[in-house]
Amino acid sequence: MVARAVTIFHHVERCPNPSPPPWDPAEDHGRITTNFQYLQTSGWYWGSISAGEAREALLKKSEGTFLMRDSSHPHYMLALSVKTRCGPTSVRIEYSRGAFWLDSISPSLPHLQSFPDVLSLIEHYTGSGHTPQGPASQTKPDKRANDGGVPLKLVHPLHKPDSFPSLQHLTRLTINRDLNCPNQLPLPKSLLRYLQDYPFHI
Repeated sequence: MVARAVTIFHHVERCPNPSPPPWDPAEDHGRITTNFQYLQTSGWYWGSISAGEAREALLKKSEGTFLMRDSSHPHYMLALSVKTRCGPTSVRIEYSRGAFWLDSISPSLPHLQSFPDVLSLIEHYTGSGHTPQGPASQTKPDKRANDGGVPLKLVHPLHKPDSFPSLQHLTRLTINRDLNCPNQLPLPKSLLRYLQDYPFHI
């Protein structure tokens, strides 16, 4: 199994982008901590499993099934493992200056769309119709590759067996999915805080 280089097809902004504001490296700790809290709550973060274990977990699942795991590459924190039409594969998650994006070596798209957390990234590629593209070869895990592409269709997460979501969490996902402003519901503050603790629908 190989970590896929990805290509995202989207409109290219032709106007020059302003210089990014200064970034305080101390903010990385809070951003990363919050991100891992979200992942632990999601139920589909599998932690420090290997690429081979991720492959075994996804091998008999339908195309588009995915999970998040720790990357085996020392320069990356996370890898997205997904079942494609050619079998399970992985894409590394890049992180810098408070933003996450899919790994890519495409010279035409040096700056892929970034997100403040991994959950927003996954929601974007499962809900917007955008289809990442990754190379079809399957050699070593968590390595960049340069050959032809295979679609990486993200459809639904694979929950870790011992982390299946509770009824309360499933209800929260439904509310987040169906309502634009769940924080305006006439609910007790404790329930509103529960909704705000995980503002995602996946």
